Amino acid sequence: MQNQLASNRQLAGPRIEKENSQTAKLVKSVKRYYWLYIFLIPTLLYYLIWHYIPMGGIVVAFQRYTGAKSILESEWVGLRWFENFFSSHFAATTIGNTLALSFLSMATFPIPIVLALILNEIRNERYKRFAQTIMYAPHFISMVVLVSMLKIFFDPSFGFVNKIIELFGGEAQNFMGQSEAFRPLYVWSGVWQSTGWNCIIYVSALSGVDPSMHEAATLDGASRLQRILHVNLPTIAPTIIIMLIMRVGNVMSVGADKVLLMMNELNSSASEIIGTYVYSRGLLGGDFSYATAVGLFTNVINLLMLLTVNKISSKVSETSLF
Repeated sequence: MQNQLASNRQLAGPRIEKENSQTAKLVKSVKRYYWLYIFLIPTLLYYLIWHYIPMGGIVVAFQRYTGAKSILESEWVGLRWFENFFSSHFAATTIGNTLALSFLSMATFPIPIVLALILNEIRNERYKRFAQTIMYAPHFISMVVLVSMLKIFFDPSFGFVNKIIELFGGEAQNFMGQSEAFRPLYVWSGVWQSTGWNCIIYVSALSGVDPSMHEAATLDGASRLQRILHVNLPTIAPTIIIMLIMRVGNVMSVGADKVLLMMNELNSSASEIIGTYVYSRGLLGGDFSYATAVGLFTNVINLLMLLTVNKISSKVSETSLF
């Protein structure tokens, strides 16, 4: 027994020394760069007040909360709201529409990468800056203005899209009222608005490519396309993987603001997603516990997807978030 205790002390010794060393380094770093840590205080307070403290409201998903009583006084109902959601016909519709929009949007993931590679090959700096400005501009258009533009462009009476269709002998269509047109309009309008802005991070990553690698590839007879495929892409591959992991981690979080602005009674079969359902049941219907339960379900799925994809990435490519 004494030998075993002595062995445990010997094994614990290096670990304790390592922890003490790390603590000492942290204290030394704080003392040396204390002014940088002071600048971090507002950010930490922001996340504490607006992100971590509200997480206590998750318990509402397991209660019958009405607002008349506090969270501590509300009746506990266990998993009743989850059972009600999954047994309702809304579950299949909202989950299916959410996943459809999410995966269709995810299919456009390579577009900013291709755009960044093209921009990186432009040698005329004035033209390059002009192109970047034109592509970044749609990002600053508000969602309300964007959806208003869609409604005007695709209006069956005076929209220019229908005017072109009629010019070629076709019939005007109410695209905004068609369920089958909702998803393409949602996805491609999002591509137009966000692609230029999303490519910024890839353009920044490409600026870190070692010029000597291009020079060596050129001396070996590599074409421009070959240098893009074998020099540029491998260099920015870790950035691409990280961005993809983060995108998969939001697979159930389709923005409800744009969908709410685009949806109507005619396209509701394709536009009713989890975000809009939570909004209608929670804020409009006052069913706070039920809406919280549905929202918690989506967050749990997002977390599981993030952890799964991150683990797979760390095994396959040795690149991961953590």
